[in-house]
Formats: sequence, structure tokens, C-alpha cells
Amino acid sequence: MSSTRRVFLHIGAPKTGTTYLQDRWLTNRESLQKAGVRYPIGVRSDMFLPALDLIQRPWGGLLERAGGEWEGLVKRTLRGDDDILISHEILAGASAEQVQRAMKDLSDMEVHVVYTARDLGRQIPAEWQEHVKHRGKTPYNRYLTKLRETRTTPSEMWFWRVQSLPDVLNRWGANLEPSRVHLVTVPQKGAPRDELWNRFCRAVGVDPAAGPEESERANQSMGAAETTLLRKLNRRLRGQLLDDDYRRLVRQTLAHQHLAQRENMQKITVPPRDYEWVEEMAERAREWAEGAGVDVIGDLDELKPVWPTAPEGVDAQEAWANPDKADPADVLEASLDALVVALLSASERPDPHESATAKAGRLVKRLGGS
Repeated sequence: MSSTRRVFLHIGAPKTGTTYLQDRWLTNRESLQKAGVRYPIGVRSDMFLPALDLIQRPWGGLLERAGGEWEGLVKRTLRGDDDILISHEILAGASAEQVQRAMKDLSDMEVHVVYTARDLGRQIPAEWQEHVKHRGKTPYNRYLTKLRETRTTPSEMWFWRVQSLPDVLNRWGANLEPSRVHLVTVPQKGAPRDELWNRFCRAVGVDPAAGPEESERANQSMGAAETTLLRKLNRRLRGQLLDDDYRRLVRQTLAHQHLAQRENMQKITVPPRDYEWVEEMAERAREWAEGAGVDVIGDLDELKPVWPTAPEGVDAQEAWANPDKADPADVLEASLDALVVALLSASERPDPHESATAKAGRLVKRLGGS
């Protein structure tokens, strides 16, 4: 361990394996602390509210619950004599002023920034789905148009605030030595499962073997039909569900636990007409990282998208599956599955008009009794 205490700020980006990394760190928290790096969570098992308190975004009504959470995290961080890991992906969206506050609050320690980055060919469809899972109604092609229009200028669009590697690291690394800015590239498909974990541990200076227990959590993607269903549901709901109910019933139960688990989903990809500008943005990120001299863990070539291959003799754009025009039969099947989920969830709620005897009998049946 360094003689000067270090704090590693893992600031994102969203959809780069952050859920997996955070859950694995939490699962192995005690052994990793013995190895020298503490994960100072509070009452919650994650650092979402402290991060939200710092970046000050409404976030579906949750900001009002976040007051004082950043200050509490800082106090937990400054206690003790070990190195610290702070991790939440929404930190990537902090403004320059909010970054300055974080640096000032943690100035008694040696601050390092860790940014996990994945190629934009995978990030764009993933972030659109996150938009939909947060009550979004924007069709995919309209979302892509907004990205194209705002990609080369400073943008308040959430995607570029957290996914533009040069912009994020210019904000967070403004007053840091390049050696204290760690860029971890996310391996392309087919890499060993532990590879991202190994790279991340290298960034924070801990032996990967100190966290042997795997994480089973992952923020999995949905397919075209499932995302279409959710987007249409958002339109039909018209904001009628309270934010807490939407998070619990729609995002967590319906989207994460069921729709994202369906088999044979049609994968959402970038349309071939947009390959050129996406590759252009990937090359800008690579050139920035090389020029800035930051600590790269992994391979910058992994930031270049790997596109699907169209069948021989078929135009790639014509072969592309447009998620805004998902097969109605597939959407119907997803809708029926969603209806089953809703009915089963409703059946578990107590009926206020049911007698105590009937409730007991129903419980016995559910438990398999006679």
C-alpha cells in the first residue's frame, strides 16, 4: 500500500460492466479490504445516492432522498488508513464544478480516476435501452439522429456527458497527473469472463485473487420486441405510475427480471448507415487517450466497434433489423409474457376482502400442502 492514502473514483461509464464490478467488489468486500482497498458503502449496498447528491440530477424523484449522502460518503472515506474505492457510473455526468467539489472534498488523499470504456457500437443500443427503461418514449432512429447532431459539440445530452471519453476525462482529469487517470477498456465479446475484473483490479492496485467470489448480477440488455413493448407501455402509462412504483414494477420486475431474460431475442445494433460517424468518434477517443498519456489498461483497439457481417450478396443496410419496426408477432409474445408476470405479481398481493380462513387455505396450496 502507498504511504499516501489513495482514493480511486470509478466514475463509469454506464453499461461497461459497472454492475458486475460493483457487485463483485461488494461480494468480496472483506477480503479486498484485507488486501488494502476499502469499499465504504453506507446503509445501502451501492453508492448511487452519494453520486446523485454530487451530480444533482432529478432522477425520477430520487434526488430529494440524496441530500447529505455525498458528505456522508466523504466522511466514511476519510476514516481509517487504507486505500478507498468509490464507484458509481453516474459520476461520469458530473459538471466541471461538481468535479472540483469532489476533488476538494477528497484533497487529503491522493485522488485517482478510473474510467471503464466500451466501444460505441455496443454502447449506443445499450444506452437507448436504458433511456427506455427510465420511462423513455423516443424511437431508436430519432435517438440516433440526436446523437449524430450533438456528437461534435459540447452536449448536455446524457449519452455524450457519460460516454464521450475525451469529454468525461477532460472534466475529471483536469487537475490530475495523467498517470493518475486510468482508462480500462472493456474486452470485446469472447474474452475470458474474468478479464474485465483483472484489468479493473490492476487499475486500483489490488490482487484480483483477493476477490475470488464471482458476481451473478449483470444489467442485461433486451431485444427489439421487448424494448418496443416497454416503449409503447411508457406511452400508454402517461406517467400514471409513481416513480417508486415504476422502478419496482416496470424497470426491476418486468424489464430486468423477465423481459431481459427471454430467449432468442433480436439483438439491437447500430444501422450500417451510421457506421462511419460511430467509427469516427471511436477514433477520436483513441487519439485523445494516446495524446493525453493516461494510463491505459487493456487495448485501445477494443474501442473500435466490431460490426455484424451481412449475408453474402445482401446490402447491409437492407439486412439491418430496425427495432422501431419489430415483428408484431414477437411484440405480441413479449406482451403476453409481460401480462403473465403482471397477473402472477397481482396474485401474490393480499385481497383485503378475503377471509383469514381462505388466506390460510391459499397459502397451504401455494406451499404444496394438502
